[in-house]
Amino acid sequence: MLLVPRRRLPSLGSLVLSAGIALSLSSPLGAEPLAQITPFRQAVAETVAGQAGLAENYRARGFAGIWTGTQAAAVARRNALLSALSSADAHGLPVARYDPEGLAARLRAARSAEERAAMDVEMTRVFLRYARDLQTGMLEPGRVVPLIRREVPLRDPAETLAGFLDAEPVAFLRGLAPTAPEYGRLMRARAELQRALDAGGWGPRVPGGKIVAGDSGPAVVALRDRLVAMGLLEPVSVAVMDPGMVAAVREFQRRHGLAEDGVVGPGTLAELNRSVEERLQAVLVAMERERWTNMDRGERHVLVNLTDYSATIIDDERETFRTRSVIGATSDDRQTPEFSDVMEHMVINPSWYVPRSIVVNEYLPQLKRNRNAASQILITDRSGREVSRGAIDFSRYDASSFPYSMRQPPSNSNALGLVKFMFPNRYNIYLHDTPAKSLFGRETRAFSHGCVRLSDPFDFAHALLAAQEEDPEGFFRSRLATGRETRVNLETPVPVHLIYRTAFTDAEGGLQFRRDIYGRDATIWSALEREGVAISRPAS
Repeated sequence: MLLVPRRRLPSLGSLVLSAGIALSLSSPLGAEPLAQITPFRQAVAETVAGQAGLAENYRARGFAGIWTGTQAAAVARRNALLSALSSADAHGLPVARYDPEGLAARLRAARSAEERAAMDVEMTRVFLRYARDLQTGMLEPGRVVPLIRREVPLRDPAETLAGFLDAEPVAFLRGLAPTAPEYGRLMRARAELQRALDAGGWGPRVPGGKIVAGDSGPAVVALRDRLVAMGLLEPVSVAVMDPGMVAAVREFQRRHGLAEDGVVGPGTLAELNRSVEERLQAVLVAMERERWTNMDRGERHVLVNLTDYSATIIDDERETFRTRSVIGATSDDRQTPEFSDVMEHMVINPSWYVPRSIVVNEYLPQLKRNRNAASQILITDRSGREVSRGAIDFSRYDASSFPYSMRQPPSNSNALGLVKFMFPNRYNIYLHDTPAKSLFGRETRAFSHGCVRLSDPFDFAHALLAAQEEDPEGFFRSRLATGRETRVNLETPVPVHLIYRTAFTDAEGGLQFRRDIYGRDATIWSALEREGVAISRPAS
């Protein structure tokens, strides 16, 4: 509830804020006419001197107060801000980071023009910090995890403040958060998990050992109770792994990217026994990650979730195509980075131009032992001309001096398969086919040198070409049949986003989790904790 002071009131009296903070100021905080130079305005001008953004905005207002006046606008602004700060935990942001109660106390204590000016500027700084945290995240992703090579869409602080001053305060503050539906769903998931934690969690862990249909005993009872607590099974009294429990296990496996066999083996058991706190951490990290990508992703875009081993085409917020993927191996030099770029073309019957790191670190040692090793790959000079292996003394060279390149011509056995999808980037990462089809049947699919392999690359190509060809399948196959390397430009380039989400929602809004395969989310969580993010645990 916002209370506007009565006219000619020498103080703000007691303002009861919607967040429960009572603000009572005994000093007069009225804003003076713009033309009047006062000690308060002089103090504001001195406080913001040399501070880009702040100085410009205050100067445009004649250094009048933003938060400390007795006018209805100032009252509404500070009430809205203090209320929003007090509810920051709904976004996974630490309330203590903004200290709304401390702000209110210091406002109450402000007496002199200098003290009131300092508080006005302090509240502006807190507002801008909160706005940035909520719009684009608290952390700089590349500083936390170097392989997150994403440009965060930072907003201009001066524009943010100017926009706030021209808007209804409560509506503006609510509008700072990402508007993507996924963010709202993650907020609801955070609240639900917090309620589960407050209620005592999901109960005792399920004891070790494999559990299959027909089994009974204490482990089955623990499994039953945990599935009930997770909302995957209606409360039942059975103590046998019956068809209902098998179905619930399969649903759990589906929501966690596991093989859906209805058997509680080591992998499923490990995921079942993860605590509410661990899942809540994953959601809070996902919310921070969503803030990093708070931008227009494109009406049509490709979304590659590395932890889910999937690549999808999204049209107007709706998934229209999905395929399995293989991503970079877990060693530091092979992990797939996270970034966004734009797909411009595809290459049908591609040649594979072997990356320099693979040439000198993998193939050169083989060639030193046997000049005919990797015979399917051509050795070329700087001009791209093939060089006979017999003309090269491989023993003369090391990784820094080897002057040749390697290229694999188009073929069914080409490392890139029969099509690759290009979004030129400095990381030399792209999507492509592969002859190693058996890997797509595995639960964990981190095997590549960094690029993303697709299980259904032809169908993926057809879906992309459908926007520009009447017969996309026929068009693609006619080019494929030539056996020649053929570039096909996309008439409308498609944004590609390589993301990493261990917690996300599905098309029905259900919460899903995946393993932290590269350990990145654990690193991000530690960084968030250092910034003050914490999980509220029930009193024991």
